Amino acid sequence: MSLSKASIYTTTYQELRDLMTSWHEKQYRAEQVWRGVYQHFYSSFDDFSNIPVRTRERLSSNFSFFTMKPIDIRYSKDRQTQKQVFKLLDGNLIETVLMTYDKRMSLCISSQSGCGMGCIFCATGEIGLNRNLNCGEIIEQVLFFYKLVRDVGKNINNIVIMGMGEPFQNYTATIHAINTLNHKQGLNIGDRRFTISTAGLVPGIIKLSEEQRQINLAISLHAAENDLRSKLMPINGKYPINQVIEACRYYIKKTNRRVSFEWAMIRNVNDTPDQAHLLANLLKGLLCHVNLIPLNRNSFNKLYPSTENTIKNFKSILTNSGISCSIRVKRGVDIAAGCGQLAYKNILLSDK
Repeated sequence: MSLSKASIYTTTYQELRDLMTSWHEKQYRAEQVWRGVYQHFYSSFDDFSNIPVRTRERLSSNFSFFTMKPIDIRYSKDRQTQKQVFKLLDGNLIETVLMTYDKRMSLCISSQSGCGMGCIFCATGEIGLNRNLNCGEIIEQVLFFYKLVRDVGKNINNIVIMGMGEPFQNYTATIHAINTLNHKQGLNIGDRRFTISTAGLVPGIIKLSEEQRQINLAISLHAAENDLRSKLMPINGKYPINQVIEACRYYIKKTNRRVSFEWAMIRNVNDTPDQAHLLANLLKGLLCHVNLIPLNRNSFNKLYPSTENTIKNFKSILTNSGISCSIRVKRGVDIAAGCGQLAYKNILLSDK
C-alpha cells in the first residue's frame, strides 16, 4: 500500500464534502462514501457500485482502506473472549479484545502501541510506549470487530478505551475517533456507549469535562493515599490523588455523569481494610462507582491477586459506607486478554 495515500478513516465527513466540491461532484457523493465505509464496511472503492467509475478511481488514487494487518487471533477456553493482535504499517503491534456477556458485548480498544505510564502491575506499561495511534488506527479496530459480529447477527454494546496506552496522552486522536464513530450518518454510536479509562491525567479529565459530552470516564486509582499510589503508578507523582479527585468532581459537575474508579486487588498491597476505609472516606459524597478487579497475573512481576474472601470483605466495607461497588467478572485471562495483560508475547502465570 502506498504511504502517500491518506487513510479513509482519518478523513472527516466535512473533509469528504469539501473534497467532492473541489472535484465538482455532487455533495451526496460524500454521504455515499461515508455510508459505504461506516455502514456497509466496504474495504475497496470497487465495492461502491453506486458511485461512477471515474470518481471511484479518483478516490482510490487518494485514499487507502485498512492499514493494519490482523496477525494473530486467540479465543478463551470458554469462547467468551476474543483477542486480536494487529500489526501496524511501521511494524508496531497493538491488541484489541472483544468480550461477550449474557446480554451484551463489550469491545476494549487501544489508543497507543505500548504504554508509557509504567504502572507496576500492568504488562503493557512494562513494555513501554512505542507511539500514539492515529485516529484511523483507533477506528479500524472498531470497524474490524463491528463487521465480524454483524456478520453473525450480533452487535457491540459498549466500546471501552482501556486497551494498550493512556488515551489522554493521545487526546486529539481519541476524540476524533469517537466523533467519527458517533457520526449519525455512519455507525451512530452514542457518547454513552464509550468509556475512556485514564491513569489520572488531570488535564485530560478537565478537557473532557469542558466538552460536556456524555462519554463515560473511568479512573485507574488502585490506592487511596499518595505514598502507595506513587509506588504502584509513577504518574501519581505528577498528578496526586487530591488533584485527580478534584478533576473528577469537575467532570461530574459539567456532565452530571458518574465516574468509575478501577481498583486492581493486589494481595497484601492495596487490599487491606485500612485501604478500603481510606477509599470510602476519599469518595464520600462523590457520584461514583468502584470496580474491584482481581489482579490478572502477567510475566513481568511477582504480584498476586487478592483472595476471594479479601475482595468480598473489601467490597463490604465500601458498600456499608455507601459507596457503589462491584467485583468485575474475569474475562480472557487464559489468553492474556485481561486488564493489565496486553503485552504481545506475555507469558501466562496461573493464580497462586
